[in-house]
Amino acid sequence: MTANTDEEITREVGRRLSAHRLQQNLTQQEMARLTGLNQKTISHAEAGKDPRLSTIIKILRALGRLEALDAFLPRPGISPLMLVKMAGRERRRARKSRHG
Repeated sequence: MTANTDEEITREVGRRLSAHRLQQNLTQQEMARLTGLNQKTISHAEAGKDPRLSTIIKILRALGRLEALDAFLPRPGISPLMLVKMAGRERRRARKSRHG
């Protein structure tokens, strides 16, 4: 995605949601029924009018594309050194920076 602004990225996400919907030959009304959202909400999301994350998730689920979230924001990897240090405990908070 080679967009410069948040708005450009949001519009591109909307275009891609629309393209996937059309690829499955679904109308916005059918998508609204599948997601439980209003047709206007679907229309706004596809137009890039700052959709909520929950709206995007519902649309991706209805399209069978929920795995796209893993590509969007994969789980962070843990280094072997950190695994030993944590000894099986999941990190719950960040520490204050020593440089601040």
